[in-house]
Amino acid sequence: MHQTRSQVNKKIPIPRKGTKYVARSLSHLKNSVPVVIAVRDMLNLANTTHEVKEMIKQKLLKINGREVKDHRDSIKLFNLFDADNQYLLTLTTNGKFVFKETKNKERSCKVINKKVLKGKKIQLNLHEGSNILSSDKKINTQDTIYLDHEGKITKHIPFEKGKECIVIKGKFLGQKGKVEFIEDNKAKIKLKEKDIETELDKNGVIVL
Repeated sequence: MHQTRSQVNKKIPIPRKGTKYVARSLSHLKNSVPVVIAVRDMLNLANTTHEVKEMIKQKLLKINGREVKDHRDSIKLFNLFDADNQYLLTLTTNGKFVFKETKNKERSCKVINKKVLKGKKIQLNLHEGSNILSSDKKINTQDTIYLDHEGKITKHIPFEKGKECIVIKGKFLGQKGKVEFIEDNKAKIKLKEKDIETELDKNGVIVL
């Protein structure tokens, strides 16, 4: 499926002039980059969609350790993308998507919801749309967990005062800061230029 160039998520750094239609992510349109745009337009590893499809056939591309099957597969925020090297999809300070080379084999995920299932297993719903089961009762909504390529939790960072964080929604998208205090459903974040308040249930900040 395609979209007009003017409809492309403003976080994706592609020229506003060019071919009328461009590929659209299969899911999470506002929070992802389609593989073809990542490889061709952002990483400059291919010149055409056909070349990207050939790379997929040769099993050269992976998202979080999983082989890419479609050139429109979604690379979501903080996902790991393997091409010529391994990259992390993150944000610039002006709110644009950017791929940064990384040696890490883990990705960070914000816990946006949790619920107890039968057998006292806890389902953690994550910012990227996935979910996992855990028996760790210390993991709460707003916390960050790190997952390896097998989907196992390798690290847990609680959302609390003093933690480093990055804004992932709103006017200050992409800016990093520190959690100053948390009260009821709000948190105060100290950014480089000013302090802001955010409502926690809007999932606008992730601790690092």
